[in-house]
Amino acid sequence: MTEKKNDIKETQDPAKTEASAEKQAKKEVPAEKQEKKGASAEKPKAKPKPKKNPRAKLFKSERMTIVAPAPHAKGKQSVPRIMYTVIIALLPAVAASIFFFGTRAMVTLMVAVFSAMVAEFACNKIMKTGVTIDDGSAILTGLLLAMTLPPTFPVAATALGAVIAIVFGKQVFGGLGANIFNPALIGRAFLQASFPVKITTWTLPAFASSSAYFDIATSKAVDTVSGATPLGLWKFEGIGTHLKPLLFGNIGGCIGETSALALLAGGIVLLILKYADWRIPLSYIGTVFLFSGALWLIDPSRYPDPLFMILSGGLILGAFFMATDMVTSPVTPLGTWIYGIGMGVMLVVIRLWGGLPEGVMYSILFMNGLVPLLNRWTRPKYFGEIQEESKKK
Repeated sequence: MTEKKNDIKETQDPAKTEASAEKQAKKEVPAEKQEKKGASAEKPKAKPKPKKNPRAKLFKSERMTIVAPAPHAKGKQSVPRIMYTVIIALLPAVAASIFFFGTRAMVTLMVAVFSAMVAEFACNKIMKTGVTIDDGSAILTGLLLAMTLPPTFPVAATALGAVIAIVFGKQVFGGLGANIFNPALIGRAFLQASFPVKITTWTLPAFASSSAYFDIATSKAVDTVSGATPLGLWKFEGIGTHLKPLLFGNIGGCIGETSALALLAGGIVLLILKYADWRIPLSYIGTVFLFSGALWLIDPSRYPDPLFMILSGGLILGAFFMATDMVTSPVTPLGTWIYGIGMGVMLVVIRLWGGLPEGVMYSILFMNGLVPLLNRWTRPKYFGEIQEESKKK
């Protein structure tokens, strides 16, 4: 019997042992937790983070530094803003040209602007320089070119001139900012050499009358007049033009050079906003006034009065909107004076003694070529340069 009891105990022992093992494991868990708590309590407390030194920002910037060429101080002005402002300043003259010459002038303006934009976009894609059609320079080039053309100029020739102005007047030099000559005048010079008859065929505005003109020799009104410009009438036919039609623009000529008041309004806006250097139009127009005025005082029957020389032709358009181009004009004050005086002298010489009645285009292009030399010759001396030169001597 004792042996059987022992066997039963032995059979019951494994189950009891498992239950007792589970109880012991449950009891041991809190002990382990207590050990962990004790261990964490024994760990030292973390040290407080040091405070940031406020002076560190003065010597070490949190931003990534960027290495770039000058200028580093940038203002609100930008190339698109300047270009579109010049375009807006030209709108009074554009409106006057459409009023006097009608839809013919509008078609010429639209074709020139559209062709210039297409040529700019094509050059950007071919040269892989990024699209610059939105900066407004191509629009301004096409607009200025159209304003130097007669209203009846052929559409195809207008488009060709705009393409030449963009490709060979700007892009071939490396784009905007690298061109030597005014792009619009490059296109105009090409058209004058290629289509000499078409570009000198003028028409009178719809409201023009012969009462605006007079015979220079007799000072009497003329019965009829051709569609030539006031400068052409004076030079080749001996017919003068009253000042009032020259101011308002009711005369024959290029699309954008007839209304002096409209051009002056836009030019004054550019001077106020400092988008044009006031020295250039002042020296240009002032030289024409003084030079032609001196000749007129010597022989009034042979030479025109200075006001006629200023208000006729493309002098105001060229002086305020072409000669003041920031890329093709001098950057030094003395250089701008020499630049304007040179253009004025050349213009008077061409008008009075040359074979052509107008010389604004040639005077500006000629002085554009001298701009690099003017910038070099009129560069201000930097600090200490005079002492170094005196030591060398």
